[in-house]
Amino acid sequence: MFVDADSCPVKEEIVETAECCNVNIVFVASYNHVKSGASDQNWVYVDTSKEAADLYIMNHCSKGDIVVTQDIGLASTLLPRAVYALSPRGTSYDEKEIVAALEVRYLKAKARKRGIYGKGPKPFREEDRQKFKKELTKILSKFAGL
Repeated sequence: MFVDADSCPVKEEIVETAECCNVNIVFVASYNHVKSGASDQNWVYVDTSKEAADLYIMNHCSKGDIVVTQDIGLASTLLPRAVYALSPRGTSYDEKEIVAALEVRYLKAKARKRGIYGKGPKPFREEDRQKFKKELTKILSKFAGL
């Protein structure tokens, strides 16, 4: 399992859930997010450029891996490779809906260039955390045969 870890709010939940299924986790973050006293988990630090963590994940994951990311663009590149992509809010990305999500992202970017700004993302809530744990457990249970 790979985690786009720079701004991931569910790192503890990932560790807790993955340990139950004996799944290896690789947290990928930029050098700007070096974690002091990191746990026993595997942390990989990459350059601070905008897409460095995404490129690392794309180059190191393979069919059947799980990637936790908020980045719709990254998820869209992984789905055709049969990689499970899951958002920290517990949304499983799938190929049917990713095109629409990319189009919405594009339209919002165009609006921002014209000076039109939305409210931003909704606050991360406990319900999001629970939904994430439930969805990750469901995906991991496929591997464990539960």
